[in-house]
Amino acid sequence: MLVSILIPAYNAEKWVAQTIESALSQTWPKKEIILVDDGSTDNSLKIMKRMESKIVKIISQENKGASAARNKAMAFAQGDYIQWLDSDDLLAPDKISRQLNSYAFDRNSRGVLSSGFGSFYYRPLKARFIPTSLWQDLTPVEWLLKKYNENIWMNPAVWLVSRKLAELAGPWDERLSLDDDGEYFTRVIAASEEIKFVQEAKSYYRVGNARSLSHSVTAKAISSLFLSISLNIKYLRSLEDSERTRSACLKYLQTWLIYFYPDQKDILQRANLIARELGGELTPPEVRWKYLIIRKIFGWETGKMAEQKIPMLKQLFRSKWDKVLYKMSGN
Repeated sequence: MLVSILIPAYNAEKWVAQTIESALSQTWPKKEIILVDDGSTDNSLKIMKRMESKIVKIISQENKGASAARNKAMAFAQGDYIQWLDSDDLLAPDKISRQLNSYAFDRNSRGVLSSGFGSFYYRPLKARFIPTSLWQDLTPVEWLLKKYNENIWMNPAVWLVSRKLAELAGPWDERLSLDDDGEYFTRVIAASEEIKFVQEAKSYYRVGNARSLSHSVTAKAISSLFLSISLNIKYLRSLEDSERTRSACLKYLQTWLIYFYPDQKDILQRANLIARELGGELTPPEVRWKYLIIRKIFGWETGKMAEQKIPMLKQLFRSKWDKVLYKMSGN
């Protein structure tokens, strides 16, 4: 079976060569690697072109966003299985082999394979693998219930999706600039028959690279987030519309409410309508206890900002320190 490894890239000159090497290093023998440069303004395209070969295909387009780049890559893919990979993340050499050798899904299967992943800054060898309740075999409904109730996720690189399932799920939603991967893989899960988890297969998620919600607070990003949440609620309810799924959807909506409260009046109105459809009500989000003093002294907005910005500053410090250690160690 041929596996297509699809990589969108935008201004990824620092990492993209390492990402391509991790794709080329896959021990699964039948593979193709397709990269789409989404109008980069740095040296990303030059670096990718130097690595082009019979296995590695490079495509360039005007800047249209990550979802459009992924759809372009998919249009050229010939594989029986699809492996999505962001341009700064990495795959363990045996990641794909372990998944495909564990379960004998064929090209027409609606099964989807997941795996473990670790987070790192500069040194993959120091990646932290922290299991969650999603790290197991699950039905689609159970997987989504756990995601919504516990506010947990999986790095996009963990998935290996059969071509049939990818076609059933449809293309990436190009309206979305934020949580586009969350919406897409929720749709993949909803279209699947089962999720098989392969503990030994590993991928590596690079953090501290300006990809978090806190770095994307434009009106477009906020609207994208709410659209993704609304669609995800519909996907779960299309599988099972019951008291437990409505409760999970309400909790999911409440969890993300803080990003719209209190200034996004229109979104808050729509969120409350969804909550009532689910049989509940939204309550004003609470700032976590460690930021309550800031809120009491400086107000709710300042407390909310502190809750978002302080973790960012901590992450920035850890990233800078890890960069120093990376340069000292040479790996």
